[in-house]
Amino acid sequence: MSFDFIKDKNKKIHFIGIGGISMSGLAEILMKNGYTVSGSDMKSSHITNKLKEDGASIYIGHNGDNIKDVDLVVYTAAIPLNNPEIIKAKNLNIPLMDRAEFLGSIMKGHKYNVAVSGTHGKTTATSMIANIILNEDVDPTILIGGELDAIGGNVLAGHSDYFITEACEYKASFLKFFPYIATITNIDADHLDFYKDINDIKDTFVKFINLIPKEGYLVANVEDENVETVLNNHDYKCTILTYGLNKGILRAKNISYNELGCATFDVYKDDQMLFKINLNVPGQHNVLNALASIGCSLILKFSKSSIVNGLSNFKGTHRRFELKGIKDGVTVIDDYAHHPTEIKATLSAAKNYPHKKIFCVFQPHTYSRTLSLFEDFSNAFFNMDNLVLADIYAAREKDTGVISSNMLGDRIREKNVKCVNIHDFNEIVDYLKHNLKEGDMLLTMGAGDIFKVGEMFLK
Repeated sequence: MSFDFIKDKNKKIHFIGIGGISMSGLAEILMKNGYTVSGSDMKSSHITNKLKEDGASIYIGHNGDNIKDVDLVVYTAAIPLNNPEIIKAKNLNIPLMDRAEFLGSIMKGHKYNVAVSGTHGKTTATSMIANIILNEDVDPTILIGGELDAIGGNVLAGHSDYFITEACEYKASFLKFFPYIATITNIDADHLDFYKDINDIKDTFVKFINLIPKEGYLVANVEDENVETVLNNHDYKCTILTYGLNKGILRAKNISYNELGCATFDVYKDDQMLFKINLNVPGQHNVLNALASIGCSLILKFSKSSIVNGLSNFKGTHRRFELKGIKDGVTVIDDYAHHPTEIKATLSAAKNYPHKKIFCVFQPHTYSRTLSLFEDFSNAFFNMDNLVLADIYAAREKDTGVISSNMLGDRIREKNVKCVNIHDFNEIVDYLKHNLKEGDMLLTMGAGDIFKVGEMFLK
């Protein structure tokens, strides 16, 4: 592996926010390539514990004293510039680099960079590609925004020209990448605390596509209206492979679903039938995710058997419609969905999964997203059996009192959806104990820590 900014592996690198899923993955890649790594985070987790076991120096809490004998400091987009470790690094003239720029620098050392972008489905599509490439003898580096059992976590550090990663559009960070193949799963209104509107988001994706070299490829979901607009309104130098259910060069035809909502379908390129795929993850949205992974795999000339077996063996990523367990006949499933579009897709998949009634426990993620997409959220739970709303998960934000989970609950109840607001996880579990019956499904949903409710119920 080569880095333009690091000439020898004796250099020491410090990560602010090392417990994050992407930052921890970058730290793992470095350590497995012989670098000395340290890092800080606000709280300990199984991720920081694993990094410590692997040899990283981990500090809990942000403090200028954590910057000790460091040659480079890497920070996430969520870290403010008044962070004491950033201030200390500046005072010591230690180079600073944000996560996206650092990841882009790693990508420079690889020939076959696959950058999976899109508002929804990035983690699943990236994980599907990972499951396929593991069947090929190419020793890839893989960085996923979730945990995949097939690679024992969220990162696999290889030593070849193949680099597979998610490409997040938040704060336009993916514009610092160097894709050979880029995938766009969809384009939707999100991160409106940064973007002005959907047109601003689409313009940023146009810039992302223009990063692809002439000899490179774009794999794009032409079924998505915003993606189609971006493709039709601009000329690009790369080769474009479109996919979709009803249109596109790569198509899924003859789709059927089993009793768990998992699809079987034929893959066509133009009018040629290539092979049949049997998925073991539910929902129509995963047919599209599979097509994205197939498109990348065909470009990289992976074998038919690798594609078919890789997708057949794919059981999902943690927190993506993940079966957590069964207790007293109640099936407990957890999903990361935190945007109205994702919620609708997850609930659609859940309705095709065996159940009597669905009890959905949703935790809104960030005040800005809840406010900017308020009406969309209020319509996302139409025809839900039972909805429990937890408090908004603040993440990087502060509560200004402008929006609350109670306000969202009031709006949802106006639409005649059975919805209750409960503010404490223990009280939510008590409510579920008294209301769930054998054959029901408990679906926890959100990007925060709502998964703990399902785990508490199972205990």
